Amino acid sequence: MFSLPDWRGLVLPFAYLIVLTGTFMTFSTIYRKRKAQQSANLAPWFGPHLQRNVYLSLLHMEPENGSEKTPKVPESVLRAALLRRAVEDIHRIIQIRAAKAACSSLLQRGSIGDDLWQRFQRAEKEMEEELRDVVMEANALAPNWGQSIFQTANEIAANTVLRERLDEIQAQATQEKEWWEKRRATVRSEFMKELEGEETGTGTAPGTPVDSSSVASSPSKKKGKN
Repeated sequence: MFSLPDWRGLVLPFAYLIVLTGTFMTFSTIYRKRKAQQSANLAPWFGPHLQRNVYLSLLHMEPENGSEKTPKVPESVLRAALLRRAVEDIHRIIQIRAAKAACSSLLQRGSIGDDLWQRFQRAEKEMEEELRDVVMEANALAPNWGQSIFQTANEIAANTVLRERLDEIQAQATQEKEWWEKRRATVRSEFMKELEGEETGTGTAPGTPVDSSSVASSPSKKKGKN
């Protein structure tokens, strides 16, 4: 058993541990609150999700003024709106995957700050919640549709990117064709100017016929003189 003086000697270390633990917990709580507040004030990684807003507006459509019944939106319209929302999610997932490796490498080098990395992490979490929400909405509209909605959306997104790329190539080909036509006309005009300059230098006008009788009579005149 400990005597009374022994307990008095242990009071000070225990009090020190209690004060240290309380200080650490207070500091940790304040730090987390500040981090959460800073993260909430950061600008979002992506802009407004227009397709999601359209789908939610159609899903929760309110009755018009003077009407008691809420207009029923056809299920096909809701499914099309949800599919467009999933396509936009596919585009955002591709952007996140492409930026994750670059952001991680730049963060390790110290080229970017913690604010940008926090924005990126928050965008990842928001996309995870968005994907779960889309799957739940798809299953609510049609059984087991949540298992295949993103596969369909991925095909639509790939076709859209391919179509945009083909349009860019076609526009570029048209511009290059116009440039080549102008270049060919410029080269042709310069070539014609060079031909005209050479003909002017020889003293013969372009297109002037040569007199064959004068050419034929010149040798006989030389013989008569000899």
